[in-house]
Amino acid sequence: MYLYIDTMDAVLVDYEPDGRVRLDEEDWSTPSLQERRAILHAAQSEIERLQDLVLALDPEG
Repeated sequence: MYLYIDTMDAVLVDYEPDGRVRLDEEDWSTPSLQERRAILHAAQSEIERLQDLVLALDPEG
């Protein structure tokens, strides 16, 4: 997974079910509340963009 987080100017490359994340060229860490909010915002925005792409490519699907 690669998720660009604009407000952190970072790329999330992996995550664990326990909430730890790994950013590009960094070790595993537990994000702060502010970092979690930034990651969630970036993920939600990406979901919306992907939904738009699906609708554009398969409007009847």
